[in-house]
Amino acid sequence: MREIRHQVLEHLRSGSGIVLATVIRKSGSAPQVPGASALFDSDGLVAGTIGGGLMEAEVLQIAKKALQSGVSDRYTFDLDEGGPDGAICGGKATVLVDARPLDHLNEFERMEEDLSLKKEGCMLTIVSAGENIGKNIRRSWLTRKGLGQPIAGLDHVTDASIREELDHISFGEFMEIPLSAGDDLIAYLEPVKPLPRLVIAGAGHVGRAVAHLGKWLQFEVTVIDDREEYVNPRNLPDADHLLVRNFSDIFEGIDPDGDTYVVIVTRGHGHDADVLRKCIASDAAYIGMIGSSRKVAHLKGELLERGWSTREQWERIHTPIGIEINSKTVEEIAVSIAAQLVAVRNGPHSRPRGKDISEHSSDG
Repeated sequence: MREIRHQVLEHLRSGSGIVLATVIRKSGSAPQVPGASALFDSDGLVAGTIGGGLMEAEVLQIAKKALQSGVSDRYTFDLDEGGPDGAICGGKATVLVDARPLDHLNEFERMEEDLSLKKEGCMLTIVSAGENIGKNIRRSWLTRKGLGQPIAGLDHVTDASIREELDHISFGEFMEIPLSAGDDLIAYLEPVKPLPRLVIAGAGHVGRAVAHLGKWLQFEVTVIDDREEYVNPRNLPDADHLLVRNFSDIFEGIDPDGDTYVVIVTRGHGHDADVLRKCIASDAAYIGMIGSSRKVAHLKGELLERGWSTREQWERIHTPIGIEINSKTVEEIAVSIAAQLVAVRNGPHSRPRGKDISEHSSDG
């Protein structure tokens, strides 16, 4: 849900009729993972995806009916059966269709408020059998601060069962917790963290392209440059934050912590060195710097000789930046950088670039 949370809140606040569909279970080669969500209105898909293809088309029709009836329910799709277009993914997927997400506006607003303050939490969704048809859905936004309090409306045993699982769940995981025999009462937990912060030093061609991809890939994007004519919404429409300042002061008021990704693509070697000196000893999750192998070797020698970096700190730097895709153009370089950012964010680091990109050693 985290990918579409802004759109969910925007539509709920406007009072427009929407349906929130979420993949809650899958087996085999179903096209999406549990937690994947999509938002539908009477005209069709508004945001997100539950995998596209035949299943999403069927859910669209279900969503349109749910808008009229106000009935929420679970639906299981057999993806081995294919269809007239021959699209066969294999496996099965179960989708929860929430016909009344407006009932949970307060919880979505609490989630957004906490995330804006860089506080992580977990969205709890409890699904129970309806009185006659469909399912009842309740949502609660839980934060670590609130975990010591009983979850409203739950008995002690149910509360304890959910609380025990909260100690083991990790970010990116979507957990199903059966609370009774069968499927009469089930809880779903989805941890949600603030978007990781992408700090781009340099507002030139590569910096602009990386900002565009970074926004699309669910980063909170900050672009910094000392040239006011470059650092503006017209040049950088996808950036969340634009800062005009000297590169030697780049991290003033910014803590490059474990959720920060730093991309150094300034217009010159001296500026790169200024930025790198300010963050090389930080806890940043990722630091990458553009440049040819010759430039990188020179800068490494300078930083080590002057005592501005240890060898261990230098080994953390992704330089030359990006994964190897034999990139030539600005756009291709940005794709290689974005792919490396995703690889680091999602797990094992991708292998670094293995060849020079000397023709793109700086970004004017």
